Amino acid sequence: MLQASPVKKFALEKGIPVLQPEKLRDEAFLAELKALKPDLQIVVAFRMLPQVVWALPPLGTFNLHAALLPQYRGAAPINWSIINGDTETGITTFFLDEQIDTGRIILQERTPIAIDDCAEDVHDKLMMQGAELVIKTVRLIESGEAKATDQSQFMTDEPLRPAPKIFKDTCQIKWQELTVKRAYDFIRGLSPYPGAWTHVIANGKDTEMKVYRTSMVPDASANFNNEFISDGKTSLKVSLPGGYLCLEEVQLAGKKRMPIADLLHGTTISYII
Repeated sequence: MLQASPVKKFALEKGIPVLQPEKLRDEAFLAELKALKPDLQIVVAFRMLPQVVWALPPLGTFNLHAALLPQYRGAAPINWSIINGDTETGITTFFLDEQIDTGRIILQERTPIAIDDCAEDVHDKLMMQGAELVIKTVRLIESGEAKATDQSQFMTDEPLRPAPKIFKDTCQIKWQELTVKRAYDFIRGLSPYPGAWTHVIANGKDTEMKVYRTSMVPDASANFNNEFISDGKTSLKVSLPGGYLCLEEVQLAGKKRMPIADLLHGTTISYII
């Protein structure tokens, strides 16, 4: 069953109009939007707007992006920053233009990524920080003190890293291509949603298993050998270049998410395929 989002519920409770067009160029929707006579529009976690929409308000339309632009332009900046092993991220407000995430920057704030942060942890931190930055940006624009800066001024010698949309194939753990640190970052960068997954043999059957939480044990002599190492009770780990990745919370296809000790009670994970 589809349910109204918390934003829509709040708007309806406060008598704020809610427009939900199937097409953003629909004439009826555009007429409704123009009738509101917006001075400023704010976009958060939405698809690309056509110019007829973002250019409507006299003060423009700005977006809140969960990264330090111009890095991580795209749909999944939080996930990719963790997957890439970054130790810092942030939020940016910027005016929309014709291309995705390329507009002039208004404000930015930085925040650290802890070594054990997953995508959910970083999302929740940026959610609170972002709400405050949106209000600060609105007040700056309202006062006429906002100074928008072209993204070229934020460019460095560091190559730009994209943040494309993530699909199921993106989430497959390709063990043979990863070091222990890269595997650790990959898994936490996709946890809890959409979730990194791998093929396994469980009780003799080929199935998929999502991995939500892991830990690392450094070992310079370790290398990938296409097998899980398990004591059959509380430990399941993978040998990779740089050490051992210990699986701590997983979910077999069709089963609930659980600690590894619960999974191993009645389930034998034999090898990776």
